[in-house]
Amino acid sequence: MIRLLWTASAEVRYFLRRNMPSNVLLDLIRTRKGLKWGVPAMLLAGPYLAVAFWCTTLIESGGPGWLHLVVLLCIWNALKMLAIGPVSVVLLTKARARERQTRNQAERGTHDQNLQAELIRSVS
Repeated sequence: MIRLLWTASAEVRYFLRRNMPSNVLLDLIRTRKGLKWGVPAMLLAGPYLAVAFWCTTLIESGGPGWLHLVVLLCIWNALKMLAIGPVSVVLLTKARARERQTRNQAERGTHDQNLQAELIRSVS
């Protein structure tokens, strides 16, 4: 029974991860080229919160109860969009530092090779 629940929850997670637009967007933002779009993606929290507010007003005026799920989904997506901004800034900073370090090591390596070649030429 537990194995069945575990498998079902894993399959639901994988389905949502692959097919839900906010998850696809977050996966694209987490790539190296997409990190620069993390802070502008925070602006998407506004429409999500607006839809959540609109649904709560519909619920209060006698709308269907299933709109509570839409409100939860919108608030959850808004929180994800708000969180990706600072996370992408940190990831972008780390990526640029790593790239700078790699570039500096490559420059030092070519500089050391040039010095070695000059020493070999001067000795011969």
